Amino acid sequence: MRIGVLTGGGDVPGLNPAIRAVARRAFDEGWEVYGIMEGWRGLRDGLIRPLSREDVSGILHVGGTMLGSSRTNLAKKPGDVEKAMANAGKFGLDAIVAIGGDDTLGVCAHMSRHGMPAIGIPKTMDNDIPGTDYCIGFNTAVTTVADAIDKLHSTAESHHRVIVVEVMGRYTGWVAVMGGIAGGADYILIPEVPTSIPEVCEHVRQRWASGKRFSIIAVAEAACIKEVVSAEAGCGPQTDDFGHVRLDTRGLGSTLATAIEDRLKDELHLEARFVVLGHLQRGGSPSVFDRVLGTRLGVHAVELIKEGKFGRMVALQGDSITDIPLEEVAGKQRKVDADLCALTRMFY
Repeated sequence: MRIGVLTGGGDVPGLNPAIRAVARRAFDEGWEVYGIMEGWRGLRDGLIRPLSREDVSGILHVGGTMLGSSRTNLAKKPGDVEKAMANAGKFGLDAIVAIGGDDTLGVCAHMSRHGMPAIGIPKTMDNDIPGTDYCIGFNTAVTTVADAIDKLHSTAESHHRVIVVEVMGRYTGWVAVMGGIAGGADYILIPEVPTSIPEVCEHVRQRWASGKRFSIIAVAEAACIKEVVSAEAGCGPQTDDFGHVRLDTRGLGSTLATAIEDRLKDELHLEARFVVLGHLQRGGSPSVFDRVLGTRLGVHAVELIKEGKFGRMVALQGDSITDIPLEEVAGKQRKVDADLCALTRMFY
């Protein structure tokens, strides 16, 4: 058996542990393992090389991905699927393990429908893939967010400022909610719960009236703020290969901080600042949780190949590793639970 492994989409801590686990478990079966470089683009363009035990040694604690990554949609351009299938045949790959988020797994499902034996492993710091409680990279990312909010508390309180902390989250607010709760944010804005700038300002007023002369506001980069959404209508923002809006060009953190200061500076004599954590959330060594999760998911992916069960995604449900059909995942998002949204409001 010869299997290929790739990583697609944004990098996160925990990818290398998953690659290592796939390879080590496959080697135990006497199989060959090939690394597909730069995600699905590598399969399309033939960027494929054999991996040895030495190649995957010493990478458990290393962030990023040794295989490189890209946001490549093989279903977008005519002929790309055929090129990828041809290269899989050229290199003698009997199965593919694709580690990635909703886009990468969507392509994985598409390739599976075209006859490629494939298994998906869920990776995204957004933690929004259905069917799994946690995705690789999420735990490390929210730990970074909570640590940043911890540090911002001291400067916000010292200068009596409002500090808006913009975190990642394209469709859902898992990072903002979990990182915000852990870091003690005073207000959390997410895509699942529409809000408005007047509502945020009223919250700040109430804190000032109670003697709390500072606020930390966590906002997901795709949060639904009525005034901002209205202003963006018809703007034609930049998009990536999957048609996603470039959220870094939205500037939500700066927009919100400016609006708060403009509305409250004369009334409360406050200043507002913003911090965009950006790619810091993706960086660094994986947490213990993500190292173990990546390892468990990688091993289970190889077990599925051994059993001939393709077109599936491995998943963590409770404390158990299981698997579900890729078709149940492609094009869908797991939203933040209503009870978790209610929990955040208890601490406003």
